[in-house]
Amino acid sequence: MKAIIMAGGFGTRLRPLTLGLPKPMVPIANRPMMEHVVALLRKHGFDEILSLLYFQPEAISGHFGDGSDFGVKMDYHLSKDDYGTAGSVRSASEFIGSDRIVIISGDVLTDFDLTRAVKFHEDQNAAATMVLTRMDNPRQYGVVITDESGRITRFLEKPTWGEVFSDKINTGIYILEPEVVNMIPHQKFYDFSKDLFPRLLKDGSPMYGYSADGYWRDVGNIQEYMRAHMDILDGVVKLELPLNQLDHKGATLWVGKNEEVDDSVDFKGVVILGDGVTVGAKSSISNCVIGEKTTIGESATISESVIWNGARIADGARVTKAIVLSNATIRGGAILEENSIVSENARIGKGACVKAGCKVWPGKEVEDGATLSTSLIWGEKWNRELFTDAKVSGLANIEITPEFAAKLGAAYGSSIPKGQSIVISRDAGNASRMIARSIITGILSAGVNAEDIRTLPIPLVRYALKTGRHAGGIHVRHSPKAKEIIDIIFFDGNGLDLPSSRAKSLERLFFSEDFPRAKLDDIGHIEYPIRVLEAYRQDFLKAIDVDLVRKRRFKVVVDYDHGGAVEVFPAIFASLDCEVISLNAFIDPSVIGRAPERTESSLRTLSSIVRSLNADVGFLVDNTSEKLRVIDREGNRISDMLLLLLVTSLFLRTHRTETIAVPVTASMGVEDIASEYGVKVVRVRNDHLAMMHALNSLNPGFVGGTRGGFIYPGFQIGTDAMFSAVKILELMARSGTTLAEIRSNYEGYFMDEIEVHCDWGAKGRVMRRLMEHSTDEKRDLVDGVRINYDDHWVLVTPDRNKASFWVIAESRDKDLTARILAEYRSHIAKWQSED
Repeated sequence: MKAIIMAGGFGTRLRPLTLGLPKPMVPIANRPMMEHVVALLRKHGFDEILSLLYFQPEAISGHFGDGSDFGVKMDYHLSKDDYGTAGSVRSASEFIGSDRIVIISGDVLTDFDLTRAVKFHEDQNAAATMVLTRMDNPRQYGVVITDESGRITRFLEKPTWGEVFSDKINTGIYILEPEVVNMIPHQKFYDFSKDLFPRLLKDGSPMYGYSADGYWRDVGNIQEYMRAHMDILDGVVKLELPLNQLDHKGATLWVGKNEEVDDSVDFKGVVILGDGVTVGAKSSISNCVIGEKTTIGESATISESVIWNGARIADGARVTKAIVLSNATIRGGAILEENSIVSENARIGKGACVKAGCKVWPGKEVEDGATLSTSLIWGEKWNRELFTDAKVSGLANIEITPEFAAKLGAAYGSSIPKGQSIVISRDAGNASRMIARSIITGILSAGVNAEDIRTLPIPLVRYALKTGRHAGGIHVRHSPKAKEIIDIIFFDGNGLDLPSSRAKSLERLFFSEDFPRAKLDDIGHIEYPIRVLEAYRQDFLKAIDVDLVRKRRFKVVVDYDHGGAVEVFPAIFASLDCEVISLNAFIDPSVIGRAPERTESSLRTLSSIVRSLNADVGFLVDNTSEKLRVIDREGNRISDMLLLLLVTSLFLRTHRTETIAVPVTASMGVEDIASEYGVKVVRVRNDHLAMMHALNSLNPGFVGGTRGGFIYPGFQIGTDAMFSAVKILELMARSGTTLAEIRSNYEGYFMDEIEVHCDWGAKGRVMRRLMEHSTDEKRDLVDGVRINYDDHWVLVTPDRNKASFWVIAESRDKDLTARILAEYRSHIAKWQSED
């Protein structure tokens, strides 16, 4: 039988392990990853193998040759260009001929029974079969949904938590009939997950998912690499190791040939020793993989570490949960702390210490007695995922430090062509100013220019990017949730929130730590544009019926929250002939974040002033000018959800449109209102990027948010609290009514939510059971699972950042809403405890 191994990966996230090797040749248990894949294929009768090569092809072809040393016939195909995953397979059509083909990645570790997978494929008479496995955290993979027979009904590539409808994932192992291969365009970029499989699903072709038992791990980053080794030592994965197994004083040793190990060496747990290893007296080795011809001196301590071939670890050295690459030297008494990496031919001096998480690049040297607290390339290690949506967040001056910010700026700058520019702004906080300036230094070092608009709020950044003159933008702020947290928000060149694909690319670039610096003459420069504010005001007023608003001569109370809107909004109100009473109308660096108690106090004050002055409306514009809170003329607060219903009602009374868009969490009152006017409601994910995409793709009358944000066509592409406030004035003027007069029409909806704890490892299982539970119901699978009934609805969605689910329910009966929440709390508790 024939198989194709996808062996063209760059292995960027595995650097520095892949600086001198293609990813499939990185050793696992002293053998290249791809050797384990070849051994698995041979075991299940695949004796004709084609390796698709792209990056450093000679390293792979030179190792495997014609395959005879590995019991197979090995051929190679070097692609002329990057044709994508499916396109590269199509380029190997001469090898495939009229035969069925199995496709597998050369950089995974698995012991799946491929014989059973092929039999399943044959029994189902499938055109294509994906081999699936269950994963505790399926978000980084392609999630697959199948019916009872295994036929694939839906899949999502690298979904958000709200789109994780199953814990079954695509392992990248495929069984394809030749007619499916022939569907792939020749010498064109074509991807399995993005192109071929959606086409098969659309055409109704028999595409199945085989849920395999056994072990599978995508060895995509350093953490996964170390976990794979610990799983091997724990016996979780079954591999063919050409070694002898010995029991030694309670420890299990897998040993090669020609070892020189002193009798006093203390072994613990499971240890793999390659050929020709030397270990000196009184050393201690526990749960390690030691490469061939490695020399370990006396009284050294090595635990839970991976040592490559030819390393030299001297007397008294201490290595803990670290990786030491080929021919590296660790001199006497040196210490390698957890998650440190010493690359090929690097030297760690006597008594030196490499601190946790630091990387020493190939050929670098740490002097005797030195302590290396940052990677010997130029930055410290961020030990978790960098981005949440388009945002990087962390504790000010602890996690988000000037050094970190400069490195992040350099990584971002290096992703942009030299000579282009980015727009950056910040709130007034001192920490935000410090971090923004640090980011700018990194950006300039990459040869990219920065236009600093200082304390102007986020809507001004989006507006500046709308011109198309810039490659992207950044806003730095103290988090609205906690003043100790700094948010660094990224935008693309059109002013949209940075999409997840770009964020992940930037994250990989940041972790690679080897992005280029600009030459001296190419270093970027800073500009402070002065026209953006006036241009924003002019275009703002063009998008509003100014005369209509002027005629009403509204009396408005505005709380500026000491934010950047105070530099923009007063001049706009002056053009509208409004009588404005301004609160907190100056920028104050000491007022940062928005604690709930401060919001409560501000709204109480705003309500009192609106009522006492008999104003038409009160607005609280948040510090970043994206979220709007509203007080009606009676001094009553308007919740975010009620505001959405009121704006929807006013808009549809005064405008003709076919469609509006709202998040999946929005009240069912939106549909009730829209049905009166024959308007279609489209529900989107509950995030800002989805709202912006809806504006661009659906051509709606407006996009309404559930957190006090609205987007209207023609002026902004994102939420703008200042524009939303004036738009409300325009809608009241056009309709001849006020918010207070119509609010009672829409106060009969009772929505509530609860948070239910769920271990991360059980989230995918709960989503799968929820999908099974709701199979026969009317549901929306947009962001979580929303189940719709005639008089109520319930949404269950995983929290993106915490080990929990959110359950949101709404009905016209408060007690019914409470019962629904209790029912689904019980379901989640039951489902996560199931085996």
